Amino acid sequence: MTLPSIATAVVQWQASHGRNHLPWQQTRDPYRVWLSEIMLQQTQVSTVLGYYQRFLDAFPDVASLAAAPQDAVLALWSGLGYYSRARNLHKCAQTVVDQWGGAFPQTAEELVSLPGIGRSTAGAIASFCFSQRVPILDANVRRVLTRVLAFDGDLAQAKNERLLWEHAQQLCPTSDLQQSMPRYTQGMMDLGASICIPRKPGCLVCPLHSECRAGRAGNPESYPVRTRKVKRSSESWWLLIAMDQDQRVWLQKRPQSGIWAGLYSTPVFDSFEALQRSVHLNWPARESQDWHEMPAFLHVLTHKDLHLHPVLVPMNKAHTAMVSEVNDACWADAAAWADLGLPAPIRKLLDAEIQPL
Repeated sequence: MTLPSIATAVVQWQASHGRNHLPWQQTRDPYRVWLSEIMLQQTQVSTVLGYYQRFLDAFPDVASLAAAPQDAVLALWSGLGYYSRARNLHKCAQTVVDQWGGAFPQTAEELVSLPGIGRSTAGAIASFCFSQRVPILDANVRRVLTRVLAFDGDLAQAKNERLLWEHAQQLCPTSDLQQSMPRYTQGMMDLGASICIPRKPGCLVCPLHSECRAGRAGNPESYPVRTRKVKRSSESWWLLIAMDQDQRVWLQKRPQSGIWAGLYSTPVFDSFEALQRSVHLNWPARESQDWHEMPAFLHVLTHKDLHLHPVLVPMNKAHTAMVSEVNDACWADAAAWADLGLPAPIRKLLDAEIQPL
């Protein structure tokens, strides 16, 4: 099988066996394709489906997203994780409106200049929406390519990553690009998601089985090669759940960088003693005998484990008045926090664990 016929095989397989029912596949609107691509980074299709529709209901086009306050964007993103995606999504929409007149640029070279759009995302938008002959190299496609080519270069090294991009470019279709590029790009994604999976790939039903060098060698699970491993770390956080007599909780906006950046959260401390000091400083009359240390729980991030220790501290009206006027902070009841951008574990804690005092 030659390189052009690899593309043909993928295109034909995608038409008959690939995913063709997803809502973002029924359009060439770059706004909708871009939104799906950003949401699908590090997130499964099944999870994205609901968020995608709710997001479009609130922001049906790039202009409405650009005009929205960041808090509204983060609120709709709450639970998807990787919140820098939402912040960059908002910035990107504003850039498209301000610098491109509300129309997405049509080449990968121009798309990659926008906030939050990397080379692979730019390639996907250019391929799906404008049939540009450019590759993508997300995790699924990287796995397919390295196995088909038996590409054993260490992808932790930039030179090998660049070389794989060159191979990916060579494999793209060369004819009927209007139809073949969108289907080829989707086909490569589908192969990586459904057949060429990390463990126990379905080689016998793969349309590239006869050409796959790793398959013939019997070692597809050896690819891709990446030696650099990210070390996991852990932290313990104490969460101050200050609740007043009206069932409102004190929430503060997190800094614009770091974990949960830009989201509203209960105040966070690195020790119980630090939480105590803060309470006694901000609410001097608050006695500690009626504090309630709730069960600790684990929240897993990509490279870090967060051990969260909620502490419920009841407040009366006098205590509430002491901190009623603070920038980027507020007392919020259940109706209010439903519309705020909250980290998933904080939202779950407030929705499910907080009981009336």
